Amino acid sequence: MPQFEFDGQLIETKPGKTIIEAAYDNGIDVPHFCWHPELSVAGNCRMCLVQVGMPARDREGNFEFDENGNKKINFIPKLQIACGSPVQDGMVVKSISDEAIEGQEAVMEFLLINHPLDCPICDEAGECKLQEYSFKHSSGQSRFEEEKNHKPKRQVWGPNVVFDAERCISCSRCIRFAQEVAKQDVLTFVQRGDHVTIELFDGTTFDSPYSMNVIDICPVGALTSPDFRFEARVWELSSNESISHFDGTGTNINLGVRNNEIMRITPRNNMYVNKYWVRDDARLSYDFVNKNRVTTPLINKDGILEEVEWEEAIKFSASKLDNFKGDQIVFVASSKATNEDNYIFNKFASEIANTQNVIYFAHSDDSRKDDLLGVSDMTPNTKGVEELGLGKESNIKAEELASKLKNGEIRAMYVMEEDFEDYPEILEQLGNLSFLAVHSYNSNKKINSFADVVLPASTFAEIEGTYTNLKGRVQHFTPALVTKENYRFMGMKMSRLDKFGADNDRWTNHEIRDSKQSWKILQKIARELGNDWNYTKSSQVFDELVGVYTNFNDMDYNKLDEFQGLVLGKGNNPDPKEVNYISHYLKPQQTQKIVKYKG
Repeated sequence: MPQFEFDGQLIETKPGKTIIEAAYDNGIDVPHFCWHPELSVAGNCRMCLVQVGMPARDREGNFEFDENGNKKINFIPKLQIACGSPVQDGMVVKSISDEAIEGQEAVMEFLLINHPLDCPICDEAGECKLQEYSFKHSSGQSRFEEEKNHKPKRQVWGPNVVFDAERCISCSRCIRFAQEVAKQDVLTFVQRGDHVTIELFDGTTFDSPYSMNVIDICPVGALTSPDFRFEARVWELSSNESISHFDGTGTNINLGVRNNEIMRITPRNNMYVNKYWVRDDARLSYDFVNKNRVTTPLINKDGILEEVEWEEAIKFSASKLDNFKGDQIVFVASSKATNEDNYIFNKFASEIANTQNVIYFAHSDDSRKDDLLGVSDMTPNTKGVEELGLGKESNIKAEELASKLKNGEIRAMYVMEEDFEDYPEILEQLGNLSFLAVHSYNSNKKINSFADVVLPASTFAEIEGTYTNLKGRVQHFTPALVTKENYRFMGMKMSRLDKFGADNDRWTNHEIRDSKQSWKILQKIARELGNDWNYTKSSQVFDELVGVYTNFNDMDYNKLDEFQGLVLGKGNNPDPKEVNYISHYLKPQQTQKIVKYKG
């Protein structure tokens, strides 16, 4: 293993590593704009300039020493880029010498010559590397007095990306991402010198399913999203770690929240799942959390859904469900719900309704499949539902439901977080039921109109739980939004990095919905029916299911975050921790990393 000296610190690294890679592996900050670990080395920005040298040797190959007994170092006459210089055993690197600092300040002066003072209106303000480095690595002065060079603004590259050329520092990250990751080679540099800019090839558009990732990796505010542009300042957002609800990949995400609403979704690094990326459709999938929510329980009275208190809705549900047992009733679970919700749902069906008729429905779109993150499964927990065995022992199969409803063979249904929007043939037959209970997120779903009772379910952004992705990785997430249920509830782990959500918290000045997590609704009904269930938090439910299902055995709830998930069948053998690169200094740092790199 080669060893080298970095600013007086002896570092051991793997062969073939560059200086910047070895540095951030050891928690050392090397300023940079263009380098990214998942992209090829371009060396555009020159911000990572360092002094590089090797110990001097005499003719016999022995080290030479100065009068103080220190090794003499022969430094390369010119500064070198840390992103493109492989480490050699015995190498000496200086990033804070007078020469290196002078080089970094010169680079910053050149970059700022024509950069507009858009910070007060720029979406990147507050998490901008150019802003940060202006304080950390700039001389603080400019010798440029001429008119700045103006370039086009608000150029639409595609449906989800807007380009402001004046802000671009020509790092080429977006070009390399389009070529190497998105596999859509449509961007290129044009012009020379201070007139250089980036353009689309004639007749093309940047409409890749991954196009919005260029916004995340852009070190400045040149690339923005029409969805988030001018919507909020980043310092107004609380940042919350979560797992994407959109598909079976299990993409790790951050939820940006203001006024108890999701304002944006950005990728959260997990080298075993999504690396640094997230698909555009998953990124833009949060409207159902913010809009058209069922905010209070509803009971169908003479054909009209009327708002009621939770106590009345629970009593009504319990009294109705008590009339149906065995094959009279079908329980429809959901691969949109957590492992904990589905476990309690299955337990409720078998222990209280005395039925094995628990089924669930797949939701897929084969057009989404690709070689990166795209999968056909459009729900986050299909693998989890399969591992819990839901549907295996049911006397009624999912594909038979529509016909059995039509024939009147089923008298009642309890539906958890499933709207049948992809199964219109089932929706058409729901009117034949004597009783229908629904856990629903949104008020505009057709299933609600057939329901006798609608119980408002909390979304993934409002609960704590686990999903199991298609590769069998069980991942934990916690609430980002406040509901009346989790409001200052001490047993609830909140993922918020701001204050907890008290009345004086500016992030909770919006509507606080009266929804509940599905397993908690089921427990209330079970208690009303005389069953002494006493779960207080999701971890208790998880610990119970771990003891029941073999593939979950040995999983420790407290280690799910530490190792960024545990794999089914390997609960006591977690994957090695990975060092994750954080592209922006002010973007949220993951607590489970070995090293928190502030790059």
